[in-house]
Amino acid sequence: MPTVVAYHHVTDTDHWLASPKREEVFGPLGVTNIRTFVDPQDRTRVAVLMDVADMDAVMAAMATPAMGDAMAHDGVLPETLVLMIEA
Repeated sequence: MPTVVAYHHVTDTDHWLASPKREEVFGPLGVTNIRTFVDPQDRTRVAVLMDVADMDAVMAAMATPAMGDAMAHDGVLPETLVLMIEA
């Protein structure tokens, strides 16, 4: 099970931190151990670290309207999203 780091910018860090959307969209995909991080030099740059059971399922879900809606709800700026997968 690879560990994935995803980082991106958000419009409202406090809202992003408090949002249940990560668990709602990633939980059914078998993603576990989701942890959040905030850049202390730029609070609009945030990251999640998570364990992904099925990377293909997560990547397919990333292209769905539901994931786009979840990211919009959380104020994620999708053009800034970078995924890094444990080697």
